[in-house]
Amino acid sequence: MSDIRVLIVDDSPTVCSIIKQGLSRAAGIEVIGTAPNPFVARDMIVNDPPDVVTLDIEMPRMDGLTFLRKLMKHFPLPVLVVSSLTADGSQKAMEALACGAVGVIEKDLSDKKRNEFMLDLVRGVRSAAQAKVKRASFSKNRTASNQTSNTLPAISAPGDMVLAIGSSTGGTEALARILEKMPANSPATVIVQHIPAGFTAQLANRLDGLSAMTVREAVNGEFLQQGTALFAPGDQHFLLVRMGKRLKVELRSGPRVSGHKPSVDILFRSVAKAAGSNAIGVILTGMGKDGAQSLLEMRNQGAFTIAQDEESCVVYGMPREAAEIGAVEKIVPLAKIPRLVCDVASAGVRA
Repeated sequence: MSDIRVLIVDDSPTVCSIIKQGLSRAAGIEVIGTAPNPFVARDMIVNDPPDVVTLDIEMPRMDGLTFLRKLMKHFPLPVLVVSSLTADGSQKAMEALACGAVGVIEKDLSDKKRNEFMLDLVRGVRSAAQAKVKRASFSKNRTASNQTSNTLPAISAPGDMVLAIGSSTGGTEALARILEKMPANSPATVIVQHIPAGFTAQLANRLDGLSAMTVREAVNGEFLQQGTALFAPGDQHFLLVRMGKRLKVELRSGPRVSGHKPSVDILFRSVAKAAGSNAIGVILTGMGKDGAQSLLEMRNQGAFTIAQDEESCVVYGMPREAAEIGAVEKIVPLAKIPRLVCDVASAGVRA
């Protein structure tokens, strides 16, 4: 298998040097060049297309978002955004994901965080290299005002039902396509999306504007509510625990599980234990195995389990792993998942 060929686009020579050195030490990755701005990057891409582009979105002459939009329209490639964790940086990172970037990595080159940054970047590059990128994919930003007609009708689901979703590479836009169709009285929803700490709140805020549901970051100790979708914060594990007839959120620290924090396995396993057959599990696009074994545990406890199909996935990794071990009852295209969830919920889980 040939090495993953990476082009680094960043206006800082220091950042380019650090990223190049770090990626070059990783097995199976080759840095084929660095570009100080999108104009140089454009010529390099045309002359020698890389497998993956790492892209700074705050650059002079042409900002990264403008370049990304042009790239996705004319020469689509897997793009991994490397963004500073500022209010403006996180907002632009979410816009980049909506425009077709396959992932975002927090740019933190401090002595304390540099090793973690490089580990996340290497993992991100390997995941991005497997991504299927379509021309002008997700290039049109959605707004709350144009989503009303997409929302499915209200459902007659039990108020204590739980919808648990796990996703990774390509998942931010997959989640947008699901949540924008879910009605306001959808089952209480809990979500783990592999994304760096600090970006989750911005992602939830964006999706809240698209959905009839309330979408936000989870708060430790709160109880689930019908019509509310809660995201795991980017640096904490997300669990559900039963308190009498209600389900409560627990956010915990600790090591990565299945290579991630938050981990889909941690969430799904807790849902299997706390909600049993009164749950629906959905596993979406992403690389690796996170969520596969625990989705099987959900199914074994009577939950209805769904996987996104290969054709609609950006990376068909997590759904494939789940399907191969018998964890999935239905494999369907992304566009059909909201309707299936509503139908199953209305039927009382067991459709």
